[in-house]
Amino acid sequence: MARLNPIADAMSALKNAADTGKDQVVLEPASKLLGALLSILKDSVYIAGFEFVDDGRGGHFIVHLNGRINQCGAITPRFNLTVDEMESWEIRYLPAKNFGLLLLTTSRGVMSHHQAREQGIGGQLLAFVY
Repeated sequence: MARLNPIADAMSALKNAADTGKDQVVLEPASKLLGALLSILKDSVYIAGFEFVDDGRGGHFIVHLNGRINQCGAITPRFNLTVDEMESWEIRYLPAKNFGLLLLTTSRGVMSHHQAREQGIGGQLLAFVY
């Protein structure tokens, strides 16, 4: 199967596993970007943890779920946003104020919209989770 958008595939696999009540899910292929997204999800307690497994073919992540994900998905195309526009994107993708995360890539790395707002920088939208 051709993988055109690995972030969308990973977020879809997370959502499907969470909906069916599974304890863990395997996300492949692994990448630094996906690892950074999972790290933010772990820090925000949306997942219990994850581990990288090097299988000699690019590797994969085993993600341990804790039942906190209600909805998640990739945002395509990757829209550019500034700090001033952040609230309008929150309204579009998140169900309530201060509920959920927008994940974005910035010049200072991958971070949540809360961190980007604190640092006063914009970036490109990657995904959302709540």
